[in-house]
Amino acid sequence: MTSLTQSGPARPEDKAATAAHDRQKNLSRIGLVVAVIAIIGLIAAPFFVYPVFVMTVLCFALFATAFNLLLGYTGLLSFGHAAFFGGAAYFTAHAAKVWGWEPLSAILLGAAGAGLMGLVVGFVAIRRQGIYFAMVTLALSQMVYFIFLQAPFTHGEDGIQNVPRGDLLGLVDLNRPLNIYYFVLLIFLVGFFAVWRIVNSPFGHVLQAIRENENRAISLGYRVERYKLAAFVMSATIAGLAGGTKVIVLQIATLTDVAWQMSGEVVLMTLLGGMGTIFGPSIGATLVITMQNYFATSDVPVTVIVGVIFVLCVLLFRRGIVGEAIRLMKR
Repeated sequence: MTSLTQSGPARPEDKAATAAHDRQKNLSRIGLVVAVIAIIGLIAAPFFVYPVFVMTVLCFALFATAFNLLLGYTGLLSFGHAAFFGGAAYFTAHAAKVWGWEPLSAILLGAAGAGLMGLVVGFVAIRRQGIYFAMVTLALSQMVYFIFLQAPFTHGEDGIQNVPRGDLLGLVDLNRPLNIYYFVLLIFLVGFFAVWRIVNSPFGHVLQAIRENENRAISLGYRVERYKLAAFVMSATIAGLAGGTKVIVLQIATLTDVAWQMSGEVVLMTLLGGMGTIFGPSIGATLVITMQNYFATSDVPVTVIVGVIFVLCVLLFRRGIVGEAIRLMKR
């Protein structure tokens, strides 16, 4: 006996779901191709571009990527992330110069210190929402700023200068340009991959659910406060990784790293590139650092130029550069 099965016409919602799935697969393929091209370009970059400039861009790109984990994927606007970036910079500089630690250990100490600071700040801040959360992080960040201003080991406004690059694990001389460049590139790729993995894990999906509708996430039984705190600590730790690496590159830690203006810059980088996108913050950081470097000797203040571009971005490209590109590809 042969049984015949008849299937009815596909429903519109099924077609829409299939089309959305296909678009997502296409975007994933495009993202993979872009990532491969970017890695190849970064490997070849020191032969065509001043290595210190590219390393500075990589450090701030990692900083913006870490901040995007909190703002873009969790929906928490922090105005105090400079505390973790600059705090890690001071910890790393002190460990490398005064204690004589090798660079990787000093950077990891800075990242761990930033994570511990993030745990304390996050524990206090996540009890508030919206603008109150932002103001609490700003206030605590300013407290950290004045602590570093007065602390003896930071040397006040002079900062910690002439930080030695040293030998990586006692084997690789980081005073050679190519050696330190590929060391910084490796740290950037590890940090970037960590954020990508967090975002695309079940934990990251919960963070995005909290961003979209926190009350619904609570009704589903998720301990929202714990997820927020975990995201805050992860973001602070990776920001500290970026800050510690920047000190080894530029060999100086100053109050500029921990000032509130640095928190504003990372917000600008994230919004300009596209928050909630994996590549957006890196693009935004590249543009901002490039403009600062290019217009540093011009008669027009850099802050004015960056401010005008930010206003134009908010008015014309509210999703940021990468966000608008993704929207156009989806259409």
